[in-house]
Amino acid sequence: MFDDFYGLDGRPFQLTPDPAFYFESGTHRKALSYLGYGLAQGEGFVVITGEVGAGKSTLVAYLMATIDPARLTAAHIVTSALDGEEIVHVVAHAFGLDIAGHDKASALAAIEAFLHEEARAGRRCLLIVDEAQNLSVGALEELRMLSNFQLGAYPLLQTLLLGQPEFRETLLESQGLEQLRQRVIATHHLSAMDAKEVQPYIEHRMACVGWKGNPSFDQRVFSEIHEATGGIPRRINQIVNRLLLLGAVDKRTRIDSTMLRQVLDELNDDGSISLVTPVASQPQPVAAPIAPAPAAFSAPVAYAGDPVEAVPSFDAADAVALIETALAERDQQIEELQQAVVELAAASEKREAAEPAAGADEVAALQAQLAEVNDRAARLEARLGEQETTLRHTLTMLIEWIEGGEGTRQAA
Repeated sequence: MFDDFYGLDGRPFQLTPDPAFYFESGTHRKALSYLGYGLAQGEGFVVITGEVGAGKSTLVAYLMATIDPARLTAAHIVTSALDGEEIVHVVAHAFGLDIAGHDKASALAAIEAFLHEEARAGRRCLLIVDEAQNLSVGALEELRMLSNFQLGAYPLLQTLLLGQPEFRETLLESQGLEQLRQRVIATHHLSAMDAKEVQPYIEHRMACVGWKGNPSFDQRVFSEIHEATGGIPRRINQIVNRLLLLGAVDKRTRIDSTMLRQVLDELNDDGSISLVTPVASQPQPVAAPIAPAPAAFSAPVAYAGDPVEAVPSFDAADAVALIETALAERDQQIEELQQAVVELAAASEKREAAEPAAGADEVAALQAQLAEVNDRAARLEARLGEQETTLRHTLTMLIEWIEGGEGTRQAA
C-alpha cells in the first residue's frame, strides 16, 4: 500500500533476508572479514552469533551471492532441536542426497561419497547451519565428525555455524565440545548498530526501491528509532514499516517524532511492543553499582535476592602488562633454547672427536651428556610452544575485549 503512495518499486523493510538490501555497518564489516578469512582456510568451523534480527542470515545470503557455484557447493539448513542421528540425515538432504536405507550409517556413507565426488570435480563444500543454538551437544559433535572427512590431506567439508548469543556460551562452556572448539578458526559476534548508522541504514534500504526523498524524515526520528529498537536491524524494519504505513494512511510526506510516538503507542496497545523494543531499554531497578569488566573475562552472575558485589576492574594497562610479561617469558625461553642448541652442537663435536681414541666409558659418558642436552632442548621447545599459545590467547582476549565495546562491559 505505502509503496504505491510513495512511488517505491517494492517494500524496503521486508523481514525476509535479502542480499540486495545488505547494509555494511561496522559490525557487519568485521563479520564479513572474519567470514572471508575463514572460508579462505577451507576447513574447520566459522561461528557467527548475534541477537535475533541482528542480520546473520542477510549477511550469509550476501556472502553466498558473491561466491562462484562452480568452485563451492553450499548447503543451508535451519535447525530445530535435533539429535545426532537426525542432523546427519538433515545434512544429507541439504546436499540433495536420497538415503535409501534411512539409517545413520547409510547417510554418512552417502555424504562422504558426495564430498569425494565434489573434491575430484574441483569444488569445495560448505555447510551453513542456522539457529545452531537449537542443536544438542550430540548433534554438534556429529557435525564435528563430518569435518573429519578428508581426501588425502585435503579437508572435504567446512561448516559455518550461525546462532543466537546463548550458542556462544554453549560452545565456550560445554565440556563435550572441546574437540569442536579446537576446530573453530574464526568467530564474530554481531552487535547492534550504532546510533549514527540508523539514518544511512534506513536511507540505504529506501534507495534500493527507488526512493527519491518522498517521504522525508525529521533528523530527530533516527536517534529516537535507535533508542526504541536498540539498533537491531529487524526491529528497525518493523518500526519503519509501521511509520510508512501510517504516513500513507494519513497522506503524510514527512515522517516526524509525533508519528513515531503514535506507532510505539499502537504497538504497546496491541501487546507487540516487546517485538521491537529491547527489554534492556525499559526502566529496571538498580540494586547496586557494578564496576566495568572486560568482555573477554567472565563475571559472577547475580540472581534475584543475591547480594551484588563489585567486579574487579581490568583496564588497558593490565592487558599491556600481561602481554609484556608473556613476551619477556617467551624471549627467555628462546634464549634458553638457543643455548641448548649451542651445547648440543658442542657435545656432538666433542663426541665425534673422542670416539676414535676414547674408551667405552668415555664414549658412554659423552652419549649420556648428549642425550641430556637433547632432552633439555625438547623440554624447552615444548615450553616455548606453551608460551606461544599463552601469548596468542592473551592477544585474542584483548582483541575481543576492544571489539566488545571499547574495552569495557557493563554488568546489570
